[in-house]
Amino acid sequence: MKFISWNIDSLNAALTSSSARALLSKEVLNTIKEHNPDVIALQETKLPASGPSKKHLEILKDMFPDYKIVWNSSVEPARKGYAGTMFLYKDNLEPVVSYPKIGAPSTMDYEGRIITLEFDDFFLTQVYTPNAGDGLNRLGERQIWDIKYAEYLESLDKEKYVIATGDFNVAHKEIDLAHPNSNRNSPGFTDEEREGFTNLLAKGFTDTFRYIHGNIKDVYTWWSQRAKSSKINNSGWRIDYWIVSNRIADKVTKSEMIDSGERQDHTPILLEIDL
Repeated sequence: MKFISWNIDSLNAALTSSSARALLSKEVLNTIKEHNPDVIALQETKLPASGPSKKHLEILKDMFPDYKIVWNSSVEPARKGYAGTMFLYKDNLEPVVSYPKIGAPSTMDYEGRIITLEFDDFFLTQVYTPNAGDGLNRLGERQIWDIKYAEYLESLDKEKYVIATGDFNVAHKEIDLAHPNSNRNSPGFTDEEREGFTNLLAKGFTDTFRYIHGNIKDVYTWWSQRAKSSKINNSGWRIDYWIVSNRIADKVTKSEMIDSGERQDHTPILLEIDL
């Protein structure tokens, strides 16, 4: 099976805006379509509580006619038009869809951050992990999230194989970002967040990119929009992942980034697995 995950940073903008950035986003969506994946996971959709509009659904159905669509949006008491996730899956697939709450602090369980698809032999789940925030003002809550999320994946793993993806908002090792020394206390590279990801893997999961590629350097999934030259200079971070239960790691045949061209921010990531 072939899966693709992408932090789209506003589905509405990608589908309806005519800005230069939106046009680049449309190109990325077309690239994803060309790969013909079985499932597409999207994070940071930023849709209203009611989900995609009729116009959004029409555009998506035109672009991805053979897919069913499910979504999880931020709802009160969380912020409106914030976070959010979506799955598109081939209409010949019939997963059981759930929108789990994991006992996360503050409003995190209401921000549309997780969707899980249950198939006969495995779970496919995506996450948009909360950012530690400016000035690390949400780091304490983020640490609790990491513990709760790891426990959630562990509970799934006791039932079936797990395939998990998304924007985990952490560069795990120094090799996973271009400038580790100057980012020691930056959101996404604190000792606490890195330890959270280490603890997640220790519960029986494999970072498939490293499993396939080893300690290859200078390969990232995100480049800051704030620095215009970040992508040109490849000053990036690897913060988006495909992770799987250890016992199916040897079934992974491909785990890599998909070229998003000139568009900065996140690039899609692809997983192929022979279950």
